[in-house]
Amino acid sequence: MAEFETVVVETDLLILGGGMAACGAAVEAAHWALQNGLKVALVDKAAMDRSGAVAMGLSAINQYVGLKDGANTIQDYVDYVRNDLMGITREDLVANIARHVDSTVHLFEKWGLPIWKDEKGAYVHEGRWQLMINGESYKVVVAEAAKNALLQTGVGQIFERVFIVGPLMDGERCAGAVGFSVRENKFYVFKSKATLVAMGGAVHVFKPRSSGEGMGRAWYPPWNSGSSAYFTLKAGAEMTCQEVRFIRCASRMRTDLWARGSCCSSRGRPTPPAATT
Repeated sequence: MAEFETVVVETDLLILGGGMAACGAAVEAAHWALQNGLKVALVDKAAMDRSGAVAMGLSAINQYVGLKDGANTIQDYVDYVRNDLMGITREDLVANIARHVDSTVHLFEKWGLPIWKDEKGAYVHEGRWQLMINGESYKVVVAEAAKNALLQTGVGQIFERVFIVGPLMDGERCAGAVGFSVRENKFYVFKSKATLVAMGGAVHVFKPRSSGEGMGRAWYPPWNSGSSAYFTLKAGAEMTCQEVRFIRCASRMRTDLWARGSCCSSRGRPTPPAATT
């Protein structure tokens, strides 16, 4: 059997995952880490450029409220989600997502994501809430922003091709994570003051109200095998609302995370300078 090298990494905030949620968390964390002299480490089992549910790109952004244009209101969006989920929703969280999502779409455009516009310079919609994009490199654009935020500021480290297998516990407190490299004979021990889990959900554990083709509303690729659920359960976290999949959701910078499908579903709210999930 090959000899494995044990690599110990110590950091203030540990971000687990490399998809849209983790990239959003990295940009946000870098902002606060730079101001507070903190360190951030991000660990991805694949490569950030093509990691997560948006890896192959998308043809549309699934939520844009259009507040500045007066196209919709926050209440319009809350009403839509309540109807879509037959009343089973946290309306305060939905409203909080809706009031911030537009600014994140503008940020994507600033980073270089091509968003379709008409002859008057207005965004081209597909339906009420979606914007059309040239999104083949959607994830690459976002990953580049996350890498720049962590590496160019000097606050972060990125570990790719490292598969996390479980939490590192200190009594009842999550003190980091452990995992192994899928390319080298190395076993990693990540020690952190706070750990943020964004490794993807579990697909089709619960049957959606849609059937057949409509099950695609889950918007999750089949290789999402429940890594986040396993990790957080092992760490002693309480799991709620796992049977509810609200997908046409937000993408939000500054105080929220990105994930799922086109943009994000708010799963946590990092409180500066860091938070434990």
